[in-house]
Amino acid sequence: MEELRLFDAEYRFMELIWDMEPVRSMDLAKKAFQELGWKKSTCYTVLKKLVERGFVENDHAVVQALIAREQVQRYESQVLLDKSFGGSLPAFLTLFLKDRKLSKKEAEEIKKMIEEVEE
Repeated sequence: MEELRLFDAEYRFMELIWDMEPVRSMDLAKKAFQELGWKKSTCYTVLKKLVERGFVENDHAVVQALIAREQVQRYESQVLLDKSFGGSLPAFLTLFLKDRKLSKKEAEEIKKMIEEVEE
């Protein structure tokens, strides 16, 4: 599996990019200051690292994600599943749903997702 791990701060920064893209780097730095409290230098340092790792491109001061949010979420979910539940989705769901009440609508949505995967 491709290495799509992001540190928490990088993920929060990527969320800004995903929500705003394509975005001028100056506007991104302003948003990072507002949302994350980051100075411009911090923003540009993290941006440079994300460019080097292939998560984003910064072409003529316009930033665009090269990796979709869903790809990162899928990777992180698989890492969690493998690390904490030995890769067992039923074990994860059992623990996740143990003390939780599902609405009829939620249960139907989950049932539908399972049926679609089985086909």
